[in-house]
Amino acid sequence: MKLDILVFGAHPDDAELGAGGTIAKEVSKGKKVGIVDLTRGELGTRGSAEIRDKEAVLAANVLGIKIRENLGFKDGFFKNDEKHQLAVIKTIRKYRPEIVLCNAINDRHIDHGKGSKLVSDSCFLSGLLKIETELDGQEQSAWRPKLVYHYIQWKNLVPDFVVDISGYIDKKTEAILAYASQFHDPKNNEPETPISSKTFLESVNYRARDLGRLIGKDYAEGFNVERMIAVDDLDALI
Repeated sequence: MKLDILVFGAHPDDAELGAGGTIAKEVSKGKKVGIVDLTRGELGTRGSAEIRDKEAVLAANVLGIKIRENLGFKDGFFKNDEKHQLAVIKTIRKYRPEIVLCNAINDRHIDHGKGSKLVSDSCFLSGLLKIETELDGQEQSAWRPKLVYHYIQWKNLVPDFVVDISGYIDKKTEAILAYASQFHDPKNNEPETPISSKTFLESVNYRARDLGRLIGKDYAEGFNVERMIAVDDLDALI
């Protein structure tokens, strides 16, 4: 299946937290969107890899995406090396997306920055004809996404552009809360983490409201880019 947009996250729930509203909006417009998680989040303080597998399926159903896969990289220890790049390249060539979304360029969790660079480098390498890959015994054709954007996560990075997600904040929140093991729940007696507090969930909503305020909308999500953004004309700006 060829996808319009492929979203990568170092851990299950990264995509929802960083770009859940944008994903829901693009799906509503008829775009074919998929999510690929690099790890199963097995080092997380709360829950387990098996629980997060199930939660990722629930979140995917909320967002209405076409596919969700997990590459099974080692949480906390995967590297931006040939082995991991080839796995990501195979995935990019499998789904041939026009746009790739991936982790924050710089963030609190070391996997986020690593995942960001790994996916970005792999998007470039995927377009090189002399890198040969196979999937299910079939030779894959080279493919380079037209655009690579980085969603914002823990750190308050200054976005290069924002997407109006007014009307989709509830869907984003519902997808996040599908990860019941990770986020605020008074009935959960597991150890507290930086993202399990009620304050964290409120901050996700606040950031979206604040970015929306800056563009005269109710809610928005921010993204960073690695190259100059171009628009066809001034009317493309809102």
